[in-house]
Amino acid sequence: MEIKEREYIIELYSYYKNLLTEKQKSYFEEYYLYDCSLAEIASNYGVSRNACFDAIKKCENILLDYESKLKLNEKYTELNKALNINNIDEIKKIIIKIVEEWFLWHLIIYQIDYKWL
Repeated sequence: MEIKEREYIIELYSYYKNLLTEKQKSYFEEYYLYDCSLAEIASNYGVSRNACFDAIKKCENILLDYESKLKLNEKYTELNKALNINNIDEIKKIIIKIVEEWFLWHLIIYQIDYKWL
């Protein structure tokens, strides 16, 4: 795995870690944040290296899936770019887009009757 890919997965973890199980968080943190080998993690939890590898890959896939659906990292990156170029119109567009998406998600999740809008 390249450094950029690794950094991206760690960024996603910072957004979505609370959506993982405690065991998934433990494996992920030991592998990515504390740079433990699969053998070390396997020894710590009394499982095989293959089980650790599978659990870590599953975490990566879960994080990528959450990002593909929720796009928190993408939105943060867009907003940060706009802030860095000091373009108020671009910032407004991004904020409006984020608020609209948030509102639509709430309509879907809570099945709000939007006829009153």
